[in-house]
Amino acid sequence: MAAWDIVIDCEGLLCPLPVLRARKRLISLAPGTVACIRTTDAMALIDLPHFCTQAGHDYLGWETEDAVTRHLIRRG
Repeated sequence: MAAWDIVIDCEGLLCPLPVLRARKRLISLAPGTVACIRTTDAMALIDLPHFCTQAGHDYLGWETEDAVTRHLIRRG
């Protein structure tokens, strides 16, 4: 998995809060910045890629580490 520039902690948050927090933080980042969004809500596997498609960001993938899933998003 690629390296990231910033971590956005969304552990313990349920849908739609991980997407809302990611959206708020991504707005302030420069285009091309890669964010790692840490989630524990299984719905984030559906919500974050859909959000990226709608918002023009690149969803780079995900990987699981114990109960946490790391999603990588490149700011569009």
